[in-house]
Amino acid sequence: MIASLTGTLKRKSPTEILVDVNGVGYAVSIPLSTFERLGSEGTAVSLLTYLHVREDALLLFGFATDEERDAFKKLISVSGIGPRLAQGILSGVSVADLSHHIATGNSAALTSLPGIGKKTAERLVLELKDKLGVSDSSGRGVGRSSGEIGIRAEALSALLSLGYQRSVAEKAIRQALSEPDASSLPLEALLKKALRALAY
Repeated sequence: MIASLTGTLKRKSPTEILVDVNGVGYAVSIPLSTFERLGSEGTAVSLLTYLHVREDALLLFGFATDEERDAFKKLISVSGIGPRLAQGILSGVSVADLSHHIATGNSAALTSLPGIGKKTAERLVLELKDKLGVSDSSGRGVGRSSGEIGIRAEALSALLSLGYQRSVAEKAIRQALSEPDASSLPLEALLKKALRALAY
Protein backbone atom coordinates (compact mmCIF):
# COMPACT_ATOMS: atom_id res chain seq x y z
CA MET A 1 0.00 0.00 0.00
CA ILE A 2 1.30 3.45 -0.93
CA ALA A 3 0.57 5.52 2.21
CA SER A 4 2.39 8.76 1.32
CA LEU A 5 4.40 10.47 -1.39
CA THR A 6 7.14 13.07 -1.18
CA GLY A 7 8.67 14.47 -4.32
CA THR A 8 8.56 17.28 -6.86
CA LEU A 9 5.29 18.70 -8.13
CA LYS A 10 5.63 18.44 -11.91
CA ARG A 11 2.09 19.34 -12.98
CA LYS A 12 -1.08 20.31 -11.20
CA SER A 13 -4.76 20.86 -11.89
CA PRO A 14 -7.67 21.19 -9.45
CA THR A 15 -8.36 17.44 -9.66
CA GLU A 16 -5.04 15.75 -10.45
CA ILE A 17 -1.33 16.29 -9.99
CA LEU A 18 1.85 14.61 -11.19
CA VAL A 19 4.49 13.98 -8.53
CA ASP A 20 8.03 12.98 -9.48
CA VAL A 21 9.57 10.70 -6.84
CA ASN A 22 13.18 9.88 -7.71
CA GLY A 23 12.41 9.78 -11.43
CA VAL A 24 9.09 7.93 -11.15
CA GLY A 25 5.98 9.99 -11.95
CA TYR A 26 2.85 9.33 -9.91
CA ALA A 27 -0.53 10.59 -11.14
CA VAL A 28 -2.49 11.49 -8.02
CA SER A 29 -6.16 12.48 -7.91
CA ILE A 30 -6.86 15.19 -5.33
CA PRO A 31 -9.82 17.13 -3.90
CA LEU A 32 -9.94 20.89 -4.35
CA SER A 33 -9.08 21.42 -0.68
CA THR A 34 -5.71 19.74 -1.24
CA PHE A 35 -5.10 21.68 -4.47
CA GLU A 36 -5.46 24.93 -2.52
CA ARG A 37 -2.51 23.97 -0.32
CA LEU A 38 -0.09 23.11 -3.11
CA GLY A 39 2.85 25.26 -4.04
CA SER A 40 3.81 26.11 -7.59
CA GLU A 41 4.98 23.54 -10.13
CA GLY A 42 8.59 22.54 -9.56
CA THR A 43 8.38 22.81 -5.76
CA ALA A 44 8.51 20.01 -3.19
CA VAL A 45 5.25 18.35 -2.21
CA SER A 46 4.32 15.80 0.43
CA LEU A 47 0.94 14.07 0.47
CA LEU A 48 -0.86 11.36 2.38
CA THR A 49 -2.27 8.87 -0.10
CA TYR A 50 -4.83 6.14 -0.55
CA LEU A 51 -4.43 3.46 -3.22
CA HIS A 52 -7.74 2.25 -4.63
CA VAL A 53 -7.43 -1.14 -6.33
CA ARG A 54 -9.81 -2.14 -9.13
CA GLU A 55 -9.70 -5.07 -11.50
CA ASP A 56 -8.72 -2.79 -14.37
CA ALA A 57 -6.78 -0.01 -12.64
CA LEU A 58 -4.83 1.24 -9.64
CA LEU A 59 -6.03 4.71 -8.64
CA LEU A 60 -3.96 6.86 -6.29
CA PHE A 61 -5.65 9.63 -4.29
CA GLY A 62 -3.74 12.29 -2.36
CA PHE A 63 -4.62 14.46 0.63
CA ALA A 64 -3.06 17.35 2.50
CA THR A 65 -4.28 16.24 5.94
CA ASP A 66 -5.09 13.12 7.94
CA GLU A 67 -8.64 14.42 8.37
CA GLU A 68 -9.20 14.54 4.60
CA ARG A 69 -7.87 11.04 4.06
CA ASP A 70 -9.86 9.61 6.98
CA ALA A 71 -13.04 11.28 5.68
CA PHE A 72 -12.33 9.87 2.20
CA LYS A 73 -11.95 6.33 3.59
CA LYS A 74 -15.19 6.63 5.52
CA LEU A 75 -17.06 8.03 2.53
CA ILE A 76 -16.06 5.14 0.25
CA SER A 77 -17.19 2.68 2.93
CA VAL A 78 -20.76 3.84 2.30
CA SER A 79 -22.72 1.85 -0.27
CA GLY A 80 -22.93 3.73 -3.56
CA ILE A 81 -19.99 6.06 -2.81
CA GLY A 82 -16.98 5.37 -5.03
CA PRO A 83 -13.60 7.10 -4.84
CA ARG A 84 -14.38 9.64 -7.60
CA LEU A 85 -17.63 10.62 -5.90
CA ALA A 86 -15.83 10.90 -2.55
CA GLN A 87 -13.23 13.13 -4.22
CA GLY A 88 -16.04 15.33 -5.53
CA ILE A 89 -17.68 15.55 -2.12
CA LEU A 90 -14.45 16.67 -0.46
CA SER A 91 -13.98 19.23 -3.24
CA GLY A 92 -17.37 20.77 -2.54
CA VAL A 93 -17.30 20.92 1.26
CA SER A 94 -14.73 21.01 4.06
CA VAL A 95 -14.36 18.00 6.37
CA ALA A 96 -15.68 20.12 9.24
CA ASP A 97 -18.82 21.15 7.32
CA LEU A 98 -19.36 17.62 6.01
CA SER A 99 -19.16 16.25 9.54
CA HIS A 100 -21.61 18.90 10.73
CA HIS A 101 -24.10 18.17 7.93
CA ILE A 102 -23.98 14.45 8.69
CA ALA A 103 -24.15 14.87 12.47
CA THR A 104 -27.20 17.14 12.19
CA GLY A 105 -28.86 15.06 9.45
CA ASN A 106 -28.81 17.99 7.02
CA SER A 107 -29.75 16.07 3.87
CA ALA A 108 -30.53 19.26 1.96
CA ALA A 109 -26.93 20.45 2.28
CA LEU A 110 -25.62 17.02 1.29
CA THR A 111 -27.78 16.83 -1.85
CA SER A 112 -26.27 20.11 -3.05
CA LEU A 113 -22.98 18.23 -3.54
CA PRO A 114 -22.19 16.68 -6.95
CA GLY A 115 -23.62 13.20 -7.44
CA ILE A 116 -25.49 13.10 -4.12
CA GLY A 117 -29.20 12.39 -4.35
CA LYS A 118 -31.70 12.14 -1.53
CA LYS A 119 -31.21 8.41 -0.92
CA THR A 120 -27.42 8.69 -0.95
CA ALA A 121 -27.59 11.62 1.47
CA GLU A 122 -29.76 9.57 3.80
CA ARG A 123 -27.27 6.67 3.62
CA LEU A 124 -24.41 9.04 4.46
CA VAL A 125 -26.25 10.27 7.54
CA LEU A 126 -27.27 6.77 8.62
CA GLU A 127 -23.88 5.11 8.16
CA LEU A 128 -21.51 7.94 9.13
CA LYS A 129 -23.35 9.88 11.81
CA ASP A 130 -21.20 8.44 14.60
CA LYS A 131 -18.02 7.95 12.54
CA LEU A 132 -17.07 11.39 11.24
CA GLY A 133 -15.54 13.58 13.92
CA VAL A 134 -15.86 17.33 13.54
CA SER A 135 -12.56 18.87 12.52
CA ASP A 136 -11.29 22.01 10.85
CA SER A 137 -9.32 21.26 7.69
CA SER A 138 -9.66 24.73 6.26
CA GLY A 139 -6.55 26.29 4.81
CA ARG A 140 -5.34 28.47 2.05
CA GLY A 141 -2.66 27.70 -0.44
CA VAL A 142 -0.74 29.50 -3.09
CA GLY A 143 -3.01 30.97 -5.75
CA ARG A 144 -2.33 30.99 -9.46
CA SER A 145 -3.03 34.02 -11.62
CA SER A 146 -4.09 33.76 -15.23
CA GLY A 147 -6.34 35.47 -17.77
CA GLU A 148 -10.07 35.17 -17.31
CA ILE A 149 -10.48 32.91 -20.35
CA GLY A 150 -7.87 30.43 -19.16
CA ILE A 151 -9.19 30.39 -15.61
CA ARG A 152 -12.75 29.97 -16.84
CA ALA A 153 -11.76 26.97 -18.98
CA GLU A 154 -9.85 25.34 -16.13
CA ALA A 155 -12.69 25.97 -13.68
CA LEU A 156 -15.20 24.45 -16.10
CA SER A 157 -12.99 21.39 -16.61
CA ALA A 158 -12.68 20.93 -12.85
CA LEU A 159 -16.45 21.16 -12.27
CA LEU A 160 -17.16 18.71 -15.09
CA SER A 161 -14.67 16.23 -13.64
CA LEU A 162 -16.42 16.57 -10.28
CA GLY A 163 -19.70 15.41 -11.82
CA TYR A 164 -21.61 18.60 -12.60
CA GLN A 165 -23.46 18.93 -15.90
CA ARG A 166 -21.89 21.39 -18.34
CA SER A 167 -24.88 23.76 -18.40
CA VAL A 168 -25.02 23.86 -14.59
CA ALA A 169 -21.25 24.35 -14.28
CA GLU A 170 -21.18 27.14 -16.88
CA LYS A 171 -24.02 28.96 -15.14
CA ALA A 172 -22.21 28.78 -11.79
CA ILE A 173 -18.98 30.09 -13.34
CA ARG A 174 -20.84 32.96 -15.03
CA GLN A 175 -22.42 33.85 -11.70
CA ALA A 176 -19.03 33.77 -9.96
CA LEU A 177 -17.41 35.90 -12.66
CA SER A 178 -20.20 38.48 -12.46
CA GLU A 179 -18.96 39.58 -9.03
CA PRO A 180 -16.65 42.64 -8.79
CA ASP A 181 -12.97 41.92 -9.52
CA ALA A 182 -13.76 38.25 -10.18
CA SER A 183 -11.68 38.23 -13.37
CA SER A 184 -8.51 38.70 -11.30
CA LEU A 185 -9.25 35.84 -8.91
CA PRO A 186 -6.91 32.83 -8.82
CA LEU A 187 -8.39 29.55 -10.02
CA GLU A 188 -9.13 28.05 -6.60
CA ALA A 189 -10.94 31.21 -5.45
CA LEU A 190 -13.12 31.19 -8.57
CA LEU A 191 -13.92 27.51 -8.03
CA LYS A 192 -14.92 28.20 -4.44
CA LYS A 193 -17.32 30.92 -5.57
CA ALA A 194 -18.75 28.63 -8.27
CA LEU A 195 -19.21 25.78 -5.78
CA ARG A 196 -20.99 28.14 -3.39
CA ALA A 197 -23.28 29.20 -6.23
CA LEU A 198 -24.04 25.54 -6.95
CA ALA A 199 -24.99 24.96 -3.33
CA TYR A 200 -27.94 27.38 -3.57
